Amino acid sequence: MSGNIRTKGGHGRPGRVLSGLAVAVGCVLFLGGFVWGALVYQPYTVPTDSMTPTLDVGSRVLAERVDGAEVRRGDVVVFRDPLWGDSPMVKRVVAVGGDTVACCDRDGRLTVDGTPVREPYLSPGPGGRVVASGTGFSATVPGDDLFLLGDDRFTSLDSRAHLQETGRGSVPRSAVVARVDAVVWPAEGLLDRPTGFAALQGGVSAPGPVRPLLTAVVAGAALILLGAAYGPVAPLLTKRPPARPRTTGRREKVGT
Repeated sequence: MSGNIRTKGGHGRPGRVLSGLAVAVGCVLFLGGFVWGALVYQPYTVPTDSMTPTLDVGSRVLAERVDGAEVRRGDVVVFRDPLWGDSPMVKRVVAVGGDTVACCDRDGRLTVDGTPVREPYLSPGPGGRVVASGTGFSATVPGDDLFLLGDDRFTSLDSRAHLQETGRGSVPRSAVVARVDAVVWPAEGLLDRPTGFAALQGGVSAPGPVRPLLTAVVAGAALILLGAAYGPVAPLLTKRPPARPRTTGRREKVGT
């Protein structure tokens, strides 16, 4: 007797069990990834071109729901503030409470507490030179606030436009509703944390769970496809070749 257990259709029972298990695990990963993503992330559409070239107007981004206390320098955040129009806006945090932020040093760089910050995401201005601001400024950020700039320093209406208001152009941390982690349309992937702020006290924030989330979704989809493909493919793999005709070994006598 053969040691293989077969079903009526000729498929091995262990194979069917494994394929069913693969589909079940795949469904858990696939659906779990989407549920996890819906709980952690919120999609937004970038409303203006003030964040170019990092984010183009109309770009669809995934923003992690975070508390304002988790925000660090260099983060690109979504926030709402009545003084700024009370609609979702996207800007980059360049200074936090207690910092003195100014521009520009002799090399056109932004300084935070006198330390120059390298910002490789900036584009050249009208004169062809890369500078952190088209106009000079200096401000000390109140204790629990954030100083925000767009990456297009020549068109963005940001904290520099509110320097004469209460808070010296800063926004309360409580105004932040999310932190941008990835650009999904056009598909540009994860948003890098700028290393220019890493040397400052507090450093930069850690990336959100975009990678493990996408890994779970992709792995789940792959397991579902592999498990579902077992039924149609297994008969082809186990199909026996046609039997060869048997010979009797006799030789026919040839008549004379």
